[in-house]
Amino acid sequence: MSHKIQHKPFVVPTSDGKLIEEHFGLASINEGDFSIAHMVAPAGWSEPFQTPDFDEITYIISGKKNFEVDGEVITLEKNQSIIIKSGSRVRYSNPFKEECEYLSFCIPAFSVERVNRE
Repeated sequence: MSHKIQHKPFVVPTSDGKLIEEHFGLASINEGDFSIAHMVAPAGWSEPFQTPDFDEITYIISGKKNFEVDGEVITLEKNQSIIIKSGSRVRYSNPFKEECEYLSFCIPAFSVERVNRE
């Protein structure tokens, strides 16, 4: 097959109010070279620290998001992006009053085994 159009991304079940729609990756098409997901983090959201075994690029569509990377706190806003390299200790959060919509691109693909959450 020369292409695939994704009409129904895989919605990853969460218990923290965050929307994760994986368009391509292990959960959606069972391929692991990369993954791309559309996400919405609600106001006040955060998750535990992790040390992933993949590079992750994040592009902010709207709102703001904090990245704690190896002890440094970085805040990104609309139309900004960042790459977090594999092996970095990182924690993602949205301590702000509005939701944050963004795209996440992981190489190799995100998986629970590769994320290494604390």
